[in-house]
Order: sequence, then C-alpha cells, then structure tokens
Amino acid sequence: MEIEAWVWWLIAAVGLGIPLVLTAMPEFGMFSAGAVAGAVVAALGGGIVAQVLVFVLVSVALIAVVRPLAARQGSRTPRLATGIDALKGRQAVVLERVDSSGRGRIKLAGEIWSARSLDAEQSFEPGEKVDVADIDGATAVVM
Repeated sequence: MEIEAWVWWLIAAVGLGIPLVLTAMPEFGMFSAGAVAGAVVAALGGGIVAQVLVFVLVSVALIAVVRPLAARQGSRTPRLATGIDALKGRQAVVLERVDSSGRGRIKLAGEIWSARSLDAEQSFEPGEKVDVADIDGATAVVM
C-alpha cells in the first residue's frame, strides 16, 4: 500500500504545527500553511517539482507579508501609564501653600500628597489648581 503525496504533505503540515504550539513561533504556522498548499497541488495531480515550488512560494510569501504586519501591529500597542507615571500631567488642588520648600500639600487623584513647586520663585495658595510635572519620591513637583 503506497501513501499518496498529498497525505505526506498533510503529515508534514501537522508536523510543522506541533513546534508552532510548543514554541509559539508563528513561522512554523506559515510553513505548515505552505505544506497544506503543497498537499492541494499534489491532490490536483501536480508533480513533485510543482508541489515543492508551491510549498516554498507560499511559505516565503507568508513570512514576507505576515511577519512585518505582525511586527508593525505589535509596535502600535499604546503604552499604558501606571503608578507614578499615571500621575504626571494630572491636575491637583492645593490644600496648603505650595512653594519650593516641599512643605505644601495637594489633593491628587483623591489622595493627599506633599508638594513643592517646580519653579523656586513660584508659590500656590490653597484652592488653586496646579499641574503635576513630576513625582520626586513621595513629593509631587507642581507648576
């Protein structure tokens, strides 16, 4: 009993799919798709040269097209600001006079923070709204 060529191509496709699952390398999936294309050519009666040529062309085309698209998509992911970085640029309300001494207090994101002004010559009175320029330890630097 002789196994037909298209069956060998499907076995190769499954064989290439296994490392895809184990290593999460998408290139194996692209080679597996190329093997399925080779199986289709074999089932339609194409010769071994046509089968291998289709396998190579489909695999290379997928790698040439899909990888750059995936890389571009991965770089578009917005960076989510968390922790201290999420507080920078936010607005706060002055509770106690803020100057460059660092003894002032502000209400920032529902919490009371010690604060100092970014500009040593500038001060803010209670009730004023300020913008947080930076966080220095446990002190908000405002302007």
